[in-house]
Amino acid sequence: MTTTPLTALSPLDGRYAGKVDGLRPHFSEFGLIRNRVRVEIEWLKALAAEPHIAEAAAFSPATIAELDAVIANFSVADAEAVKEIEATTNHDVKAMEYWLKKRFADNAEVMKVTEFIHFGCTSEDINNVSHALMLAEAREAVLLPAFDKVVDRFVALAHQHAELPMLSRTHGQTASPTTLGKEMANIAYRLRRARKAFAAVEMTAKFNGAVGNYNAHLSAYPDFDWAAFNQRFIESLGLVFNPYTIQIEPHDSMAELFDAIGRGNTMLIDACRDIWMYISLGYFKQKLKAGEVGSSTMPHKVNPIDFENAEGNFGVANAVLRHFSEKLPISRMQRDLTDSTVLRNMGIGIGHTVLGLESCLRGLNKLEADPAKLAADLDAAWEVLAEPIQTVMRRYAVPNPYEQLKALTRGTGITKAALQDFVKTLAIPEADKQRLLDMTPGSYIGEAAALAKKI
Repeated sequence: MTTTPLTALSPLDGRYAGKVDGLRPHFSEFGLIRNRVRVEIEWLKALAAEPHIAEAAAFSPATIAELDAVIANFSVADAEAVKEIEATTNHDVKAMEYWLKKRFADNAEVMKVTEFIHFGCTSEDINNVSHALMLAEAREAVLLPAFDKVVDRFVALAHQHAELPMLSRTHGQTASPTTLGKEMANIAYRLRRARKAFAAVEMTAKFNGAVGNYNAHLSAYPDFDWAAFNQRFIESLGLVFNPYTIQIEPHDSMAELFDAIGRGNTMLIDACRDIWMYISLGYFKQKLKAGEVGSSTMPHKVNPIDFENAEGNFGVANAVLRHFSEKLPISRMQRDLTDSTVLRNMGIGIGHTVLGLESCLRGLNKLEADPAKLAADLDAAWEVLAEPIQTVMRRYAVPNPYEQLKALTRGTGITKAALQDFVKTLAIPEADKQRLLDMTPGSYIGEAAALAKKI
C-alpha cells in the first residue's frame, strides 16, 4: 500500500501532518543524517586546523566554504544517496562516511586527508552529538515558540479578566471568590516556571571514542591532549562536554529535558481540564466557526474539542517522554543498542507536545467570558461570606465565631437577607459591621485583581 496521509500509521504523518511540519527538519531520519554530516564535517575542519595533527593540513578558504555549503545545503536527495549506500553497508553512520568521501572526491585538499573523516570516532560519537543538536535546535526553533504563544495567551486572558469576579470551587463546592483573570494568571505563572526549566537544560555530548578513554586517538597521537581538544570541539557546537562516559553518552541531560517538558505538559493537562469545566459551567463561551458541527445528532452543541484534543495529545506525549527519561539513562555495561531505536522516536514525544500546544492555543483563542453567568453564580452563593464575617468576629473576640457561622451556613445555603440579619446582631465596631453589610460575593475577591494584572 502506498503511504499517504490516509494510510500513515502515525497521525503525526497522517491527520496532523501539516501541524508538525516544523519538526521534520529536526526529528526525521533526514534531520538525523543532516546533523551527522554536520558533525563529521566540523570534526574534519577541527582536525585540519590543529597544528599538532601535521598530516591533516589546514584547508584553504575555498575548501572551507565548500564544506560549509554541504552542511547548509544538505538536501533530501543527499540523504537518499546516503541511504542507498546504507543498503550495502547495513550501517547508517558508515554509509554517511562513505557518502562524504564520494561527495568531496573532486576536492584535492579533502582527498589528501580523506581518512581523517571519522578519525578516532565510534558511531556513537557522531550520533550522540547529532541527537543533542537535534534537540537543542528543535527546542529553540519550534517548541519554545509554541509554548510561549500559549503562555502569552494565558497572560492576555489574565489581564483582560483581572477584575471579573468568579466563584471558586474547592472539592467541587462553592468557596471564596476569585477573579477569572487571577485563575488564568495562576496557570501562566506555572507555565513560565516550566518554560524556564526546560529552556535551561544543558545538552551534553561526548566525543571520546569507543569506550570513553581516547584509546584510538592516543594510538595515533600519544602526546596530544585529546580531552582538551575534543572538549573545545563539542563546546564550539554549543553543547556541554561530558568527560566521563562509556561508549555512549549516558543521556542524563536528555532525560532531564524530557522530564521538564513532561512537567509543562502535565500543567497544561490541568489547565485544559479546568477550562473544560469553566466552559461546562458557562463561565466561558466559545466563538462559533462557520460550518463547524458539534455533534452528529445534537445540532445545538459547541463542544470544547480543542481542550480535549490538547489533553489527549499531552497525555500521549508524556507517556512517550516518560519512557525516554526512564529508559535512556540505562545501558548494559559499556554499551547496548536499546537506546538507538528509542531515540528514533524523539519526534513522537515532541510532536504530540506541539500538537497539544497548537490545540490548546486554538481553544484559548475561541474563549469569551460570560459576565452575566459569573455574576449569577456569585449571587446564588452568599454563604461564601461566612469566611470574612467569622474572621472579623475573631478579630474582636466574639465567642465561637467559626461555630456560629458553621451552624448558620454549612450545607444549607443562605440568603443575602439572612446573612445581613446575622451581621446586624454582632457586637463589633459599626464601621466594620457596615463594611461587612456592604460586602457581596462579587466584591470579596481580596488581591485577585491586582495579582492578575501583575503577571
